[in-house]
Amino acid sequence: MSEIHQFNHAAMATLFQARIVCDENAYAAQAAQAIFDLVDSLESRLSRFRSDSDIARIANLAPGETMRLSEAAFACLQIAKRMDYATRNAFCPTPAALKTQSSLPQWELIPDEHVILCVSGRLEFDLGAVGKGFSLDRMGELLLEWDCPSFLLVAGGSSIVAGDQPTGHDGWSCGLGEGDASQRFLLTHASLSGSGLAVKGCHILDPRTGRPALRQNRAWVLADTASESDALSTACMVLSEPELHEVFAQNDSWLAFLDMGESIKSIGRRMPPTGA
Repeated sequence: MSEIHQFNHAAMATLFQARIVCDENAYAAQAAQAIFDLVDSLESRLSRFRSDSDIARIANLAPGETMRLSEAAFACLQIAKRMDYATRNAFCPTPAALKTQSSLPQWELIPDEHVILCVSGRLEFDLGAVGKGFSLDRMGELLLEWDCPSFLLVAGGSSIVAGDQPTGHDGWSCGLGEGDASQRFLLTHASLSGSGLAVKGCHILDPRTGRPALRQNRAWVLADTASESDALSTACMVLSEPELHEVFAQNDSWLAFLDMGESIKSIGRRMPPTGA
């Protein structure tokens, strides 16, 4: 019977964990090293704290100027722009810009050339709410290339991507909530991400006002990809409940869970996974 092999790697200011089902530990270790090398490469492109990264260099663009991006940075920004639109600007990759600018900077992507155009303002990107999820998705894709389809990938405990179920089980046991409100699901071929105030306090800004988002204490989102679930869980901290119903009605693959204190409320049309 194939075993579950676990590996850890520090990157993007958090801990990445990989649980890989494989017959051979040595092969699983090689696959894990490959996906962790990928994470390091993505961090070098996406981190705003690295002066030579794509994201850091974008901030030097003046209105009207363009810059060619790496494939990874361009793909991540494409997702960020799509989720910005889908969440009505509740998720935004540039909310911190409101600390130094009177309005959000404007930008466009030119797909045929992998180019970003600065339309106005200074492009101060922070991909923390989508970059880790994007990395998890890319890691999962690489594990499939390594013929390791059964895996669980975790970034900092707040974002999870599940592949095929482990041998002898119906899925990977993943939880949300604590105490009486705790729920556990068996996850396969999906992602679960959470956002909240318990660990970092009021760190999520409402891009529409520039003020801290205080709509929820904690929220989780189930989606097909970690890029989506990461962005949506952040948006859940910003949007009112009526707005959430409208946003989640757009896509049948999205499901939100809101911490109501003594219970957890779901929003969306996706069926929840089987309980663990």
